[in-house]
Amino acid sequence: MKPEKPIRWMGSSRRELTAFPDEVRQAAGYNLRLVQTGLMPEDWKPVETVGAGTYEIRVKSPPPDTAQYRVFFVAKFEEAVYVLHAFEKKSRKTSRRDLELGRARYAEMKADRTERRRKAQGR
Repeated sequence: MKPEKPIRWMGSSRRELTAFPDEVRQAAGYNLRLVQTGLMPEDWKPVETVGAGTYEIRVKSPPPDTAQYRVFFVAKFEEAVYVLHAFEKKSRKTSRRDLELGRARYAEMKADRTERRRKAQGR
């Protein structure tokens, strides 16, 4: 088994995820743990419109609730799994606001990676 990658939370994604209902939060956490070990989540979909290598974990509330929750993440880099955004999906189509926030945090992730590499090289 591969060593677990750490999670890097972008923006307020950790706070967003911890605000999920308990069962949903636990399911999202379990799926992130799968990703940390190099596996794919149980229910996922690529979200290339956010950025290259972005996926979403899809979690449904247990019955009778019909709420849907999503977690955007990027795991293609060796150093970490980047969690970009966590939100409740309120319609069939992902809202423009959630996609734009995911894109903004993808840009933050790229800047963070560049800064960390620069510091590691002693510049």
